[in-house]
Amino acid sequence: MPDDGEVSGLLAMMLLTEGRRAAGVGPDGELVTLGEQDRRPWDGDLLAEGHALVRERLTAARDGASPGRYQILAAINAVHTSASHVPDTDWAQVLALYDMLLRLDPSPVVLLNRAVALAEVDGPEAALAVVEPLEARLGGYHAFHATRADLMRRLGRGQEARSAYDKAIELAGNTAEVAYLARRRDELG
Repeated sequence: MPDDGEVSGLLAMMLLTEGRRAAGVGPDGELVTLGEQDRRPWDGDLLAEGHALVRERLTAARDGASPGRYQILAAINAVHTSASHVPDTDWAQVLALYDMLLRLDPSPVVLLNRAVALAEVDGPEAALAVVEPLEARLGGYHAFHATRADLMRRLGRGQEARSAYDKAIELAGNTAEVAYLARRRDELG
């Protein structure tokens, strides 16, 4: 189905995700977040193929085809994998892409992910104002608590960050994530 934009978008997203896989878990089995990854082990061929598909879909969008969910998610991944260093990430573009995704999928998970980009553009306080109201819908989701913990940490609210990390650890089902979250919590002192 090479002419189906969403199939191409999904393939691009899979290639861009797989291209980063080697750097996603440390030698101790701990999750390594995108922001902490050594980008040298990334698979350049997979990333190039994913980027080419994203560019192809963007060209189709300019010709009148509206991008779908997977195409936008692939574009977000492409922005992340285009930066050679984390500080070089074009967070304004990531935020704009999440705004597009939000129009297609106004789910609380998309709002949470958008808040991460918002924190990079407008600061953690602006992001926390978006995240806090999501608790009623995402209170059982470990990533909600992990995001909240990171924002609290960045705001210097250590005790609240510790509590949020504890809740994220309690809810996380993956040992790599638990190890990462425990380390972040323990770094609070």
